[in-house]
Amino acid sequence: MSITPESVQALLSSEDYGDRISGLNQLRHLDNATGFELIQPVLADPQARVRYAAVSQMDRLGVVDPEKTLGLLREVLLHDSEVDVQSAAADAIAALKLTAGFADLKAAYEGSSEWLLQFSIVAALGEMGDPRGFEILADAIASDNNLLQTAAISAFGELGDPRAVDLLLPFQDNEDWQLRYRLAQALNRLGGEAAQAVLTQLATDSVEIVAEEAKTGHGA
Repeated sequence: MSITPESVQALLSSEDYGDRISGLNQLRHLDNATGFELIQPVLADPQARVRYAAVSQMDRLGVVDPEKTLGLLREVLLHDSEVDVQSAAADAIAALKLTAGFADLKAAYEGSSEWLLQFSIVAALGEMGDPRGFEILADAIASDNNLLQTAAISAFGELGDPRAVDLLLPFQDNEDWQLRYRLAQALNRLGGEAAQAVLTQLATDSVEIVAEEAKTGHGA
């Protein structure tokens, strides 16, 4: 049976949860403009899993109408009842480079105590490359959540603001090798004398992948 806009619409409108998930999967076979129109009502589906699956496609479909997409994702980010659905919205805003949504990401970060959402927003700020994200990243790196710190380190590298180096220096002896690896990546991107000094130390790291990453920056 061929996949048509009508057949997908029928699945998305079904009262059966499984049908709606199937409809979202089949939506990928339609052109983006059609998919964008069909997916919008599903962003408010009563089932969180369905909403998550729908929001996760917005990084692809949102290119059809970025302005309208931002409005849709803003509603999900700020008001959805499930943190993973909100996080998916943050991911999509970043993937689409919707810098007009910075204030919404900031409001969601500051208004939530959910680390998963904060993690997604921190990663989003790095991907977006918006310089206004510096203060949020500074807050995240000062947290006691290792995953949030690691995300902030990576995001600082993507942001490219040399002011971040001073905030990154205390992590050179961190016990988590994955964090040290992200640190080496970030310092390679940021550069500067202080960064090079840390990269020299990390080039002798006991974990090979950390040492190799550091060596690409300090020339060993």
